[in-house]
Amino acid sequence: MSNTIETIKEQISSNDILLYMKGNPRAPQCGFSSQAVQALMSCGERFAFVNILENPDIRAELPKFANWPTFPQLWVKGELVGGCDIIVEMASNGELQTLIKEAVGSTEE
Repeated sequence: MSNTIETIKEQISSNDILLYMKGNPRAPQCGFSSQAVQALMSCGERFAFVNILENPDIRAELPKFANWPTFPQLWVKGELVGGCDIIVEMASNGELQTLIKEAVGSTEE
């Protein structure tokens, strides 16, 4: 279990924009993951992802680590942003684009 937590911490710290999802961006395996991917893709920046269906240990441990019970989960700059509803809401009001651009911009400086 502690190895899984270390893996999660490493994934979060080494990717400025990380989506834990069911499936992958080209073939999401649930509607919530699909909506999250569409919202992220609309920002026009690359992002990392982890398919939790292929990583059962991460699927089991991440909700405890994050204190967030559901997937997808969006992490930006090491902070949990939230799940599908929050991602979609932020995309509709422009906050997601701002957050993503700032995350990418701070990396490039």
